[in-house]
Amino acid sequence: MSQQFDLVVIGGGPGGYEAAIRAAQLGFKVACIEKRVHKGKPSLGGTCLNVGCIPSKALLDSSHHYEDTIHHLGDHGITTGEVNIDIAKMLARKDKVVENLTGGVAQLLKGNGIEWLQGTGKLLAGKKVEFVPFEGETQVLEPKYVILASGSVPVNIPVAPVDQDLIVDSTGALEFAEVPKRLGVIGAGVIGLELGSVWRRLGSEVVVFEALDAFLPMADKALSKEFQKILTKQGLDIRIGAKVSGTEVNGREVTVKYNQAGEDKEQVFDKLIVCVGRKPYAEGLLAEDAGIKLTDRGFIEVNDHCATSLEGVYAIGDLVRGPMLAHKAMEEGVMAVERIHGHAAQVNYDTIISVIYTHPEAAWVGLTEEQAVANGHEVKTGQFPFAVNGRALAAGEAAGFVKFVADAKTDRLLGMHVIGPGASDIVHQGMIALEFVSSVEDLQLMTFGHPTYSEVVHEAALAVDGRAIHAIQRKRK
Repeated sequence: MSQQFDLVVIGGGPGGYEAAIRAAQLGFKVACIEKRVHKGKPSLGGTCLNVGCIPSKALLDSSHHYEDTIHHLGDHGITTGEVNIDIAKMLARKDKVVENLTGGVAQLLKGNGIEWLQGTGKLLAGKKVEFVPFEGETQVLEPKYVILASGSVPVNIPVAPVDQDLIVDSTGALEFAEVPKRLGVIGAGVIGLELGSVWRRLGSEVVVFEALDAFLPMADKALSKEFQKILTKQGLDIRIGAKVSGTEVNGREVTVKYNQAGEDKEQVFDKLIVCVGRKPYAEGLLAEDAGIKLTDRGFIEVNDHCATSLEGVYAIGDLVRGPMLAHKAMEEGVMAVERIHGHAAQVNYDTIISVIYTHPEAAWVGLTEEQAVANGHEVKTGQFPFAVNGRALAAGEAAGFVKFVADAKTDRLLGMHVIGPGASDIVHQGMIALEFVSSVEDLQLMTFGHPTYSEVVHEAALAVDGRAIHAIQRKRK
């Protein structure tokens, strides 16, 4: 290839394309290698835009509208005739959303003068990059810097081999041509709960198998307990401590064999979704002599600033330690470029937000109460429900609460946990407070608009010291 690049990014997902754009803004000559082909066309945006975050949210939104129309419009005095769902049209809308966003990324790269190289990329020895295009001859690039951003893929398990027909992974679960009457989901994590919720709203009888003996153990116990109760009430049959031992396909049915509480059981489904996690996608990414160190779990070894063991090469996102979240990858991509350019950029991993986009949403940032205690903090907490919030009641969104965890001695905020309307947005108030090392008193002294969902944030902060206005609390000194 005749032109010389300052930076080559391998991977055009959120972390990769944001890194490429920031580098171009700083004056680098940039190439972004991406091999994904979606719906028959080369596509940027990675898993997130093509088969992850975005299409799943489109289906969550469509299915929520459907369920709301059937079950809740009557509460507002609105009556309708027969309500039907056109799955093909719903999927077409989802695909259109994906097409608009991935096309937008392509325009961003073009507008910033970034060369989109369509094909595969591999890091060779000496910091060289082998580019194999879809069409044409293999090229060897010699950039000054390389960012590895190839993302992750679903984990497959031998007891439930994915065929993308009856047994599917998270990608296949976005493409059901019709609503399965009986749907099984292996894994009660973020992806399993979101996809299970989509098809439950559309009419599926959904059973979720979770091998662990606790529901959402990574979340604050108060949140996970309330969340499980809400989802169960909605119709998700969540079976904790249910270890799947095998599956058997018979015609157009799949039988799931599992053990729960020491008892072997079986259940038959029309479709089965396997959502047991994701793993780094490094297949074909590194030559044996590339000089990059891996961890025993297959992640690329990096320092706090995403620099690998090879000078001038960085790795970000799902390839490296930490939560597999698009927004984490985005910030790491920008940080890596800023460090290359000589800026002292960093990512505060203590303020990475987690979100589950069910209805209601669940989101949290910082330490759970249990983690805070384990870390040696003497804690104080405050919790306030949406059930007595005027905005929530007016909107019919009264489920859930906001909870704060703080250090009892210093009053420093340690964590925020939200389940309820707009949790994915509300939780950012806690993230900002954590970023600025705020105290609970700082939140208590702020004025929140009325009537808003965010008033629950204010009341929860007041509740930490027994001062919530719209709840009867024991007086504290």
